[in-house]
Amino acid sequence: QEGSLCAQHCLNNLLQGEYFSPVELSSIAQQLDEEERMRMAEGGVSSEEYRTFLQQQPSVNMDDSGFFSIQVISNALKVWGLELILFNSPEYQRLGIDPINEKSFICNYKEHWFTVRKLGKQWFNLNSLLMGPELISDTYLALFLAQLQQEGYSIFVVKGDLPDCEADQLLQMIRVQQMQRPKLIGEETAQSRDQR
Repeated sequence: QEGSLCAQHCLNNLLQGEYFSPVELSSIAQQLDEEERMRMAEGGVSSEEYRTFLQQQPSVNMDDSGFFSIQVISNALKVWGLELILFNSPEYQRLGIDPINEKSFICNYKEHWFTVRKLGKQWFNLNSLLMGPELISDTYLALFLAQLQQEGYSIFVVKGDLPDCEADQLLQMIRVQQMQRPKLIGEETAQSRDQR
């Protein structure tokens, strides 16, 4: 992962390809900012609310570190006919759907985004902070999501048909086994420094 471009990595991991660049996501963010400015201006450009709004940071949809908001991610996914639903929202909970029957989730904590996706018949944590994909068993999926919620993560269910990808086609035919969990990026160098 480079910088804080986890939203870009999250989207590209979800779609399994280089579909979004930081420039494209910035363009979506700027468009959203402009729409928000226009909406705020409808209340009058001399209103206190509008002046306060203009004094905020340049954008609520992105920042200099490369962070993008949920609105940017949501708008980027609309291009693919995909929509996000908050996992623990009353609307979603009422449906009583088992997470195992979904195809993917987007998770966020503070300023970090990552994808959990089903490829073939198996679930993977596609967190860009890990050295590689982490296999999540069907039985562990609900526990994994519950643990994330307990830690304060927001979880969104991705609804709609994801584009076809090579990994999904390959994993329809074979099952992956993972002997050990992938390390966090930088974890290995820290361990070898400690050992020295």
